[in-house]
Amino acid sequence: MTRTPIMAGNWKMNLDHLEAAHLVQSLAWNLTDVEHDYEAVEVVVVPPFTDIRTVQTLIEGDNLKIRYGAQDVSTHDEGAYTGEVSTSMLTKLGCSYVVVGHSERREYHGETNELVGRKAKKALDAGLTPIMCCGEALEVRKAGEHVSFVLAQIDAMLAGLSGEEVAKSVIAYEPIWAIGTGEVATPEDAQEVCGAIRGRIAELYDEGAAEAVRIQYGGSVKSSNVRDIMAKPDVDGALVGGASLKADEFTKIVTFTK
Repeated sequence: MTRTPIMAGNWKMNLDHLEAAHLVQSLAWNLTDVEHDYEAVEVVVVPPFTDIRTVQTLIEGDNLKIRYGAQDVSTHDEGAYTGEVSTSMLTKLGCSYVVVGHSERREYHGETNELVGRKAKKALDAGLTPIMCCGEALEVRKAGEHVSFVLAQIDAMLAGLSGEEVAKSVIAYEPIWAIGTGEVATPEDAQEVCGAIRGRIAELYDEGAAEAVRIQYGGSVKSSNVRDIMAKPDVDGALVGGASLKADEFTKIVTFTK
């Protein structure tokens, strides 16, 4: 099975709706200039909630092939949950993806693996594709326990999902020590854990689910290292942070094959 690489730009809490419009337009122009094949490498932007309507208007109005999603979602459908955003709100805005369980959500909002799994299930039920994040802290890596730690996250996150649901999902391996630090796992580091994740999914479900699920690497990805990372057999894309805020740099990451 050939998995389509997916390059997703997580903007985090950056850019107002005017800046978002400028970035999407610049990215679209750049990708047109280089004749990017969106069927060969999928392009996704993940803006703050306040920018999604603007991004939707641009993408739908100009018939762009860039896809977009949200940075989080509630496990609730509606009601007295101040600050929460439901799956139906996202689908009505045309979102295709939603990031769940990013390390910043885990650290600052106390999100657990079990909660991440519930959010992923909620997203799948609504027709959204969850990008489920996992990854270890530096002390875990130094102790040589990174693979077992991440696989324990995978076990807990996927506990409520079927093999078919996992096959339709995206998993993002983001070692916490490499996020926004300038430090980056070597291609071999990325392959070690991404390969272990795929192997665990084969154990939990079957080879079909393992071969279908797309596994991204995230953590200080940039145009200078993306080609080597993407050369690894179990790395199917990147979840890009700061570099995705610069249209020229993100374009180079997306078009890593050129």
